[in-house]
Amino acid sequence: MLNKPVLVESLIVFVIVLCVHSAVWDRFSWCAIALAIQAFYVQFKWDHLLQLGSAVFQFRTTANSGLLPACMAIPLLGIVMKERCDMAGIVYFERFGIVVACTGMVIALFLSVIAIGITKPVPTNTCILSGIAGSLIIYTVKQSLSVSEVIEVLEVLLIFVYLSMILLYLLPRCFTPGEALLLLTGISFVLNQLIKRSLNVVEGRGDPVDFFLLVVVVGIVLLGIFFTALFFFMDSGTWISSMFFHMMTAVLGLGVVMPWLYRLIRRNPLFWLFQFLSQTQMRVYLLAYWTLLAISACTIVLYQNTKRSSGSKKYQASTITRKYFHFIVVATYIPGLIHDRQLLYVVSVVCLAVFILLEYIRYFRIKPFGQMLRHLLSLFLDERDSGPLILTHIYLLLGMSLPVWLFPRPCAPKGTLAGAGALAPYSGVLAVGVGDSVASIFGSTVGEIKWPGTKKTFEGTMTAIFAQIITVAIILIFDSTVDLNASYSWILVSISLVSLLEAYTTQVDNLLLPLYLQILLMA
Repeated sequence: MLNKPVLVESLIVFVIVLCVHSAVWDRFSWCAIALAIQAFYVQFKWDHLLQLGSAVFQFRTTANSGLLPACMAIPLLGIVMKERCDMAGIVYFERFGIVVACTGMVIALFLSVIAIGITKPVPTNTCILSGIAGSLIIYTVKQSLSVSEVIEVLEVLLIFVYLSMILLYLLPRCFTPGEALLLLTGISFVLNQLIKRSLNVVEGRGDPVDFFLLVVVVGIVLLGIFFTALFFFMDSGTWISSMFFHMMTAVLGLGVVMPWLYRLIRRNPLFWLFQFLSQTQMRVYLLAYWTLLAISACTIVLYQNTKRSSGSKKYQASTITRKYFHFIVVATYIPGLIHDRQLLYVVSVVCLAVFILLEYIRYFRIKPFGQMLRHLLSLFLDERDSGPLILTHIYLLLGMSLPVWLFPRPCAPKGTLAGAGALAPYSGVLAVGVGDSVASIFGSTVGEIKWPGTKKTFEGTMTAIFAQIITVAIILIFDSTVDLNASYSWILVSISLVSLLEAYTTQVDNLLLPLYLQILLMA
């Protein structure tokens, strides 16, 4: 039987689904509601399988499956993107939003079929609900998509299946089923979009900034898969292996990624990047400011490690110490969102590539820095880093960056952005940088009244809501392009729901909360 926190988490997700469709009601609404109901039942089956140890792959054991919130995030994101681009009259991105929504529903339906197939005895109620939801989804897909778009949905599903088999086998205990669903669906979309745009490059759609994200993400993922397969057959900790790693990284970067990016943007990628970064004086100032913040973050890491080495007992960074990095990231993103969002977009992609590359060096113990990174980062481990990878800092960067990457810039009106949707790019700052940080700090220091079944406190959640409202007021003062247009009640409801979800979810909140806040604000 599902425990109380999972039931409350599911109830919050249902309320979010209903809130979104109270603002955006169309033929996809019935599919989304049916999908939410059947995902709730499928989550129950997955949780039971995880408790019995009967799952095909090894998932993170400190959390429930998280299938319901993960299954609903991508379809809801596609639906609100479709609606916003429809109002702006941008047909291309409206169709893309429909493809995103349909693909998210099809992948969620695919997972439900797998869950039913491996559950013994076969659950009758879940079969009936999945059949109803599947019929609605297939009928809506048939009515909404063209033949080429159906093929695109199937392509993403096929990539998702292959990536699931590869990554979940290579990286046991790193993800819950829900986290794996979100990450692998995102990577599958990126890979499919890159292949599609590479084949149709003559059309010239998109700008170099968007191509930069696609190529970097696919390149860094393929690099990881290549070295993981290679180091199955050789020791990665020797100097010969380390030299081979650095050499092959340079060869793949300069021989594959650079030419691929050159084909897409029709100019030298390094010259374009240098010209882009130094285009205005404001960009130079922002880069210098961000460099100082990066040095500050490294200083905190080194200082905390000196405390560990000098102490007699085993030292581990506290929750408050880990939240320092959240505030540093907030100080990084807010000036970028106010003054130059395209620069923030590009720099966040570069930081993601650097973070993942450093994690490869740490994981494979690549000389000369692999062992040192293992020692430095082990201080900041928490219960969510139970697998071979340390992903907390990468999730933090993703949570802050996803609203910037996913915000449909062509569908946003020129000039002042009106309504709650104007805050959508700030979703990561509000939900993770401010809300999650304040909830953790105040909950662990002054919190006394715990939410039933959790370690989170009522005081922490209420303080987080208040802090996010104050942040919204500060954004209104400093960002003249934002006009909330009397949508204050919707913003308050959105922040409150996401803060309650943070209190009850056991998934990686750095990844989940910004997506749901962005969905609610864009609706």
